[in-house]
Amino acid sequence: MIKRFTIRRLGPADLERILEIEAASFGREAWDRNLFAEYSRTCGDLFLVAEEGPRNICGYMITCTRGGRRRGQAELVSVAVDPRARGRGAASALMESTLRRLRRRAITRLSLMVKTTNGAARAFYEKYGFRKVRRVPRYYEDGADAWLLKKGTDAFF
Repeated sequence: MIKRFTIRRLGPADLERILEIEAASFGREAWDRNLFAEYSRTCGDLFLVAEEGPRNICGYMITCTRGGRRRGQAELVSVAVDPRARGRGAASALMESTLRRLRRRAITRLSLMVKTTNGAARAFYEKYGFRKVRRVPRYYEDGADAWLLKKGTDAFF
């Protein structure tokens, strides 16, 4: 099977493309440059991009690990794929690379938030073993509720 995507860490020259994907994916709810720069600084080793062909970034995934008492845990903070590239496996390639990288770091729990109305995203996460933990009322800026999903020790990898 031919490898369709290259997954690598975000580079300094990638931010403009990430902002384009973010705007195309989330419209008015898109994050700004400063927030992405902060995640690049604090979670850079797990701020991954998917390339389909040389220098053709089509998606990203940001995951942050936790220290202190929550050592061994991580949070999937954001994922987006350019709407023109959806359905070709970029999100799966990003998730699989992220899970491999977390396994190498001995991370045993991964959590995320997803809008309760986003059935496609919930189905994607469930495919990777994430389970609903609880509903979080008014989590998003637009007032929408979220599901807290977790993937833990028994079913992690």
